[in-house]
Amino acid sequence: MANSAQAIKRTRQAKKHRQLNASQRSSLRTSIKKVVTAIALGNNENAQAAYQSAVPLIDSMTNKGLIHKNKAARHKSRLNTRIRAMQPS
Repeated sequence: MANSAQAIKRTRQAKKHRQLNASQRSSLRTSIKKVVTAIALGNNENAQAAYQSAVPLIDSMTNKGLIHKNKAARHKSRLNTRIRAMQPS
């Protein structure tokens, strides 16, 4: 248990930040799942729309330090590749 006022405050702050990060991480995962679901259903328009809304969210989470920039790039690249594979040749 924290003994100093500073340690008690840091514990409070850590709890708030942990909850905020969990909620933001959940919204990130939800946006990615929306794209994946649209791809699985074969709906190209919905997949592209979901992708367009997911990319700024992914970038935002990267800027906040929630995910690493390489992980963000990997997610965007893989989603985009799957969407492009859906389009007729």
